[in-house]
Amino acid sequence: MRVFDVPRTLLFLVIFYLGSILLVLGALLALPVGGRPFRAMVHGWSGYHRICARYILGIRVKIEGSVPSGSVLIALKHESFYEAIDLPTLLPHPVVFAKAQLIRLPLWGRAAASYGVVPVERDQGAKALRAMVTSARAWSVNGRPLAIFPEGTRVPHGTRPPLQAGFAGLYKLMGLPVIAVAVNSGPLYHRFWKRPGTITVRFSDPIPAGLPRDEIEAKVHVAINALNADAPLP
Repeated sequence: MRVFDVPRTLLFLVIFYLGSILLVLGALLALPVGGRPFRAMVHGWSGYHRICARYILGIRVKIEGSVPSGSVLIALKHESFYEAIDLPTLLPHPVVFAKAQLIRLPLWGRAAASYGVVPVERDQGAKALRAMVTSARAWSVNGRPLAIFPEGTRVPHGTRPPLQAGFAGLYKLMGLPVIAVAVNSGPLYHRFWKRPGTITVRFSDPIPAGLPRDEIEAKVHVAINALNADAPLP
């Protein structure tokens, strides 16, 4: 930690979260109208986060590869809250798989459910998977990309845990190609005190639908860890 990381982080937290309250309230007020005004508020919140990170924390974003669009399953490395908040800015109107507990949060949960967040119930097995697939199909008919963190939770930079079992089931049942995304946000954003620098987001080439479980898991695991090349295997 460097001396300016502390005041920089505190300023960011105050400005971003105060602004977030206003933007989430604005999104809720736009809910009855729906459509474009509501989406604009959600995308505005995500964009506001990136602006605050850029100009207060000094964190830039570098994109490598082609940003996908349309009905595709996007599997992302998850090292910090940065990439989770950044998804509506990074991707074109994505549907996001997220822990069911988040949908139950006051205000934010209602806005998230209306935007297109698929709740993930990790302890309910096949029943939960079927519910996820049903919900995801309903959203994807409009050509929206589906974003999932296949490791299941945030992990420290440099670690490569195995993918959660539900990812392969979702891949098989959805029948969509996969774009794997490597992210190295952990060293800058994972801990409480943020640091300036560049977060790289690297999109893989499309991985076709219909591959055997071992093959799709291996391909995605390698691709999402492309920025952790020197990390030890689990």
